[in-house]
Amino acid sequence: MSPMNSEQAKARTPALSAQSLDRFDREVAKYPTDQRQSAVMACLTIVQQEQGFVSAESEKLVAEYLHMAPIAVHEVTTFYNMYNQQPVGKYKLNVCTNLPCQLRDGARALKHLEQKLGIAMGETSADGLFTLQQSECLGACADSPVLLVNDTTMCSFMSNEKLDQLIVGLQSAEAEKS
Repeated sequence: MSPMNSEQAKARTPALSAQSLDRFDREVAKYPTDQRQSAVMACLTIVQQEQGFVSAESEKLVAEYLHMAPIAVHEVTTFYNMYNQQPVGKYKLNVCTNLPCQLRDGARALKHLEQKLGIAMGETSADGLFTLQQSECLGACADSPVLLVNDTTMCSFMSNEKLDQLIVGLQSAEAEKS
């Protein structure tokens, strides 16, 4: 079975826009032909940028496009916290739950956020603003407790007061947009 190109992918599924499939082509072009699978993370990122998460259907499309086993793509999606496997809130809060963070009040920070947001780990708030997730390690053990907002903004030394300020600040930013 030969790998799909963007034209074949466009004909097979309406799941991704032509622009995203063109971006797939540009990412794949960065690698030798026999190493097109190296573009898997870039392609998953493109899918998530367009759809907000990476569905099982999208994983299969990426697998076919890159000539990979679907399970190999799924393994990448599930290994990294940055890929959402279901829709998430506007603000994804990844709280480090690794042992060093747990020993330095990580559990307290997580419990505080669950109470403050009225959701449990893995859930999204009723207003769709916040999704609370665990993160295996954010590489900032000395700054614990830590959390990552939307996979880009690291927050360190998160006391209950700082957690409250973060949530209120994000809620205020949303209110101003309305």
